[in-house]
Amino acid sequence: MAVLRPFKAFRPKEDLVHKVAALPYDVMSSDEARKMVIGNPYSFLHVDKAEIDLDPSIDLYDKRVYEKARDNLNKMIQEGIYLMDEKPCYYIYKLVMEGRAQIGIVGCTSIDDYVNNVIKKHELTREDKEQDRINHVDYCNANTGPIFLTYRSKKEINQLVDNWMNNHEAVYDFSAEEQVRQMVWVIDDPKVIEAISHYFSEINCLYIADGHHRAASAVKVGLKRRKEAGSFTGEEEFNFFLAVLFPDEQLHIMEYNRVVKDLNGLSEEEFFDRIREKFIVEKIEDNQAYKPKAKHEFGMYINKSWYRLIAKEGSFNQEDPVERLDVSILQDNLLAPVLGIKDPRTDNRIDFIGGIRGLKELERRADTDMKLAFSMYPTSIEDLMDIADAGKIMPPKSTWFEPKLRSGIFIHSLE
Repeated sequence: MAVLRPFKAFRPKEDLVHKVAALPYDVMSSDEARKMVIGNPYSFLHVDKAEIDLDPSIDLYDKRVYEKARDNLNKMIQEGIYLMDEKPCYYIYKLVMEGRAQIGIVGCTSIDDYVNNVIKKHELTREDKEQDRINHVDYCNANTGPIFLTYRSKKEINQLVDNWMNNHEAVYDFSAEEQVRQMVWVIDDPKVIEAISHYFSEINCLYIADGHHRAASAVKVGLKRRKEAGSFTGEEEFNFFLAVLFPDEQLHIMEYNRVVKDLNGLSEEEFFDRIREKFIVEKIEDNQAYKPKAKHEFGMYINKSWYRLIAKEGSFNQEDPVERLDVSILQDNLLAPVLGIKDPRTDNRIDFIGGIRGLKELERRADTDMKLAFSMYPTSIEDLMDIADAGKIMPPKSTWFEPKLRSGIFIHSLE
């Protein structure tokens, strides 16, 4: 059963939260982050991407970057930009994007639940990216970015959250640059806190929606602290990590589209002959950008023309939760055998574009630095949970969640 517990969060002062809260560290480059913080000394990017305050020649994984992150965080606490709540609380984090609300509970989940697969994963992690966040958490002595978790919706939790929001004022209410409204409530009533913990203890498992590297790193720091301590009770803060838990029914996954640099030495005629082996190919008569309307169909843009591809019956294994994913069908039946892209993680002939960028971005890329583009139908949250339940791994770049959670609103100290 899932363990969730309240914690004493470090949170920004109300009048500064809109300046502090920042997009996750891994959705922008260092150069982009440097531009984003111009005129804003409060941005949490000074902690999450501390290299922006150092000479650009310094390696991203240099010890000095983590020392700077620690120093910047401690300075923000010392200067009163951050204040710690007096007692352990849960928090409600509500994001509203284009009229659609996504409401999660912020708390701390157990590193043992991660190790024992009560918290289920669906992605592989890279050692270098893990080590980066291990160092960051260890030096800062805190979880600074929440792990995005989901669970099968439970009406008792939904009702409790709704009741609290309806009867209490939000402590934060601001809009981020991309016009996402961010609202936070503090749950400090012991009876309500106990009820939340109880309801989550009835849930069999949690799922990582986004943040596999941060989760793995937080867990490894916790295990490291246990070893260093020699003995521990299990109640120490390093046994838990910061998470936001959203019910599955509220999540919105956008498509993760693909663009490819060339036709792998094929003529256009040869290319079309090859893809017709596994796909029905239809030209879009009015040449409007095509967004797939159902699973197992794809849009394709090449030489300023749009096509609809439909996976032929029997061209994939409908019984396998990974093989029936559209990203797998495209990879296994077209990208690998026709275009020679065997490993999309490492092949520089392919790039990935989140659905938030729109189909015009696919056309722009295919008309400039790439050759062709594929628009995808979004992977569903049910697909994600089915794969995690089966203990399998999703192909890379299968999901694009919107809106993105902000970092810096909640900090969980490991002491």
